[in-house]
Amino acid sequence: MARPKADLPEAEAIRALADGEGRLAVRVTPGARSESVVIENNRVLVKTRVKPQDGAANEAVLALLATALGCAPSRLHLLRGATSRDKLVQLG
Repeated sequence: MARPKADLPEAEAIRALADGEGRLAVRVTPGARSESVVIENNRVLVKTRVKPQDGAANEAVLALLATALGCAPSRLHLLRGATSRDKLVQLG
């Protein structure tokens, strides 16, 4: 059975939530049943199926966010929150 495609908002809506220096606050739910990126209460919420082991969930979050933004994952950098659900990502 194929996994359902992730639910993604518009890239411009996500970019609009970044601060003046291109930093985006993200709340992550690792180990979720489905993958999605949603905007709720002016906050980006990312759900990923990957478990938080050895940074795998962080990589999955950056990859999913990059897909939503239409850019390469290498353009995004995790600034803060490597072991937290609340992360700060630098958009490139």
